Amino acid sequence: MAIKLENVGIAVRDLDATIAFFTDLGLTLVGRDTVSGEWADTAVGLDGNHAKIAVLQTPDGHGQLEFFEYIHPKAIETEPTLPNEIGMHRVAFSVDDIDEALEIAARHGCHPLRGVATYQDVYKLTYLRGPSGILVMFAEELKKH
Repeated sequence: MAIKLENVGIAVRDLDATIAFFTDLGLTLVGRDTVSGEWADTAVGLDGNHAKIAVLQTPDGHGQLEFFEYIHPKAIETEPTLPNEIGMHRVAFSVDDIDEALEIAARHGCHPLRGVATYQDVYKLTYLRGPSGILVMFAEELKKH
C-alpha cells in the first residue's frame, strides 16, 4: 500500500491571524473555503459541522498545514498544550536563519517559551506559541552535512 502524508490539520480561534502568521514565515496560501453539509459531518464525525478552512504549503512544496476555524459546533477552548503532553502538540520548521524567523514571529506577538538553545553545535532551536497557542518549533542547522 502506498501512503503519503497529505497535511496536518489544526483548529484555530482566528483563521485570518493564523494565515497572516504562517504566510509571513514563508508558507503559501493554497486555498480557502467554508465547508459544511452531510459529507463534512460524516468525514469529521461532528453533527452540523461548519468551518472556515485554509490550506498553506511550505516553500519546499512537501508540507501542508490545514487550519479550521469552527463556526459550528462552537470551538472548545482548552489550555495550551504542553511539550510533554501525550498527543500531537507542535509543528516544526527548518529555517535557514532562526533570528529572522523569530523577528517575524515577534511581529505577531509570538516569542520563545524560554529562549534559543544550541544542540551539540548542530542545531539552534526553540519552541514558541503561535496563533491560538499552537506550539511551533524553529530549528536552524549549524553544520551542513
